[in-house]
Amino acid sequence: MKRISILMSILVGLLLIAPLLAILFLANTLVGTPFPPYSLFNFASRLLPGPVITFGIDSIVGIVRGLNLGPTDTTAKLAERIMAIGMMAVGGILLSVIYFAIVPRFVKRAETVYRDSQMVGRVFGLLAALPIILIVLAYDTSSPLPSVVVAIFLAVVFFMWGEIHGIVYSRLAEPLSPVAAEAVDPGKLDYVPPMMRTEAPVAASNIPTAASVAVLNRRQFLIQLGGTAAVITVAGAGLSAWLNASRAASELAEIVDNDPSNATFMRSDEANLTKPAPGTRLEYTPLDRHYRIDINSDSGPAIAEADYELEISGMVETPLKLKLADIRNNYEKQSQYITMSCISNPLGGDLISTTKWTGISMQDLLKTAKPAPGARYLKISAADGFYETVALDVINNDPKVMLAYEWDDQPLTQIHGFPLRIHIPNRYGMKQPKWITSMEFVGDWEPGFWVDRGWDKEALVRATSVIDTVATKDIITDGDKKLVPVGGIAWAGTRGISKVEVSVDGGTWNEAQLRKPLSEKAWVLWRYDWPYQEGTHTFSVRCYETDGTMQIVDEAGVHPSGATGIISKRASL
Repeated sequence: MKRISILMSILVGLLLIAPLLAILFLANTLVGTPFPPYSLFNFASRLLPGPVITFGIDSIVGIVRGLNLGPTDTTAKLAERIMAIGMMAVGGILLSVIYFAIVPRFVKRAETVYRDSQMVGRVFGLLAALPIILIVLAYDTSSPLPSVVVAIFLAVVFFMWGEIHGIVYSRLAEPLSPVAAEAVDPGKLDYVPPMMRTEAPVAASNIPTAASVAVLNRRQFLIQLGGTAAVITVAGAGLSAWLNASRAASELAEIVDNDPSNATFMRSDEANLTKPAPGTRLEYTPLDRHYRIDINSDSGPAIAEADYELEISGMVETPLKLKLADIRNNYEKQSQYITMSCISNPLGGDLISTTKWTGISMQDLLKTAKPAPGARYLKISAADGFYETVALDVINNDPKVMLAYEWDDQPLTQIHGFPLRIHIPNRYGMKQPKWITSMEFVGDWEPGFWVDRGWDKEALVRATSVIDTVATKDIITDGDKKLVPVGGIAWAGTRGISKVEVSVDGGTWNEAQLRKPLSEKAWVLWRYDWPYQEGTHTFSVRCYETDGTMQIVDEAGVHPSGATGIISKRASL
């Protein structure tokens, strides 16, 4: 049988994988079936060496910030998803190339090409589905559907995808018409192109050969295939996008209605506080703007509260299985205003937020579980495969290590770790699992997910100060002087901030005003009113911790322990 060229195989592969992705995406949107590209991406990212992952993180964050594409977390997540779809598209095209290369070996006779190529296609589709099903079942946590339903759905979809390969091959590889090896009478063709329609006798030299008719038929088929693929792809992707946008708008409206931070956040002592410079980030981050970084390409694990139990095991006198209601109702509730930052947050980045956390003290949970004398660490595991180890000394020495179940006085959302996440003061977010499913008391330390990939073992937050704004359009007058408000944030974890200083054009450092923070765990907003001078100027900032330690001024990247250095901002007046 006729072999399909590599270029033709690639083209057809693209025409077949695009609608497949659109159908899978639409099914994900409509009924919650997994979207395989995300699972494949999660699978691949778990296998990659730490330096490769770090390079990828740095590259994505750098591109997002360099091109000012939007919030780092959501834009980076979008980039991950695009890469995931691209990865599966390339994989699908390669599978198509393989199919068209091997199918001629199984199609021996022209009269059975349709049957044989479809049979090979069905087997091919099921073989392609098998590893995808296994990966999806292992790495997808966002679908609420039973595993058997997911497996059957994917098997059927890829079975049909393989069968379509067989149909396409039978049309592209059909043998030359036996009417004549030398010529074909247009009157005997099923389709006669307009240029061949004539009442006059056709000269022999103008009668198309069988080969040219076959080429014409294949060309028409490819046009039909391309048109059909385009319609399915655009319709599926467009409908999915519309449904997702509508759903996101509805969820956002619900968050705004329930989230006190979306109202004007006013403190009871506001009249006595330093007023932030215009353009300074919000002191209290609205829930829909709180940064989100995790190891999932999708929206994270979907955990039903009715089925959830927190398992506490290992070296304990009292192993436990606690429902979320047990944790809410049987332990003393505490709330804290907390600033948290990602260790991948570059200098001046937006991967840092402040909100209200509510939960229980981990010390209370330890009293119930009663760790055995040899237990020294707590290994925490999450539904998405994330894991981290916390020293029990850290918990025993700080009653504010919290197992949280609410943000902003409402249950944690799916993307932010429902049903439980932990807060460990003075640590970056990489040490603080969410979607927690189990805790195991162990005697020996084990590296956590990101420590395994080359990041800092302790991940203690590093003091940082940021210039959010030089408010050139909000110049104020103080007598006969004009002042330019400059403002931003400073943060050093639980170590606190005692002083912030601003320098202009490399000159002397002048102390800024500090706004009393929401709590000892929250960032400090600062303000400096600079005497107006016309021209272009460079503003720099540095901060000091409560004990007088100045922030590290030597510049360092985010890996492995968090970024350090002085932030500068240019402004023209």
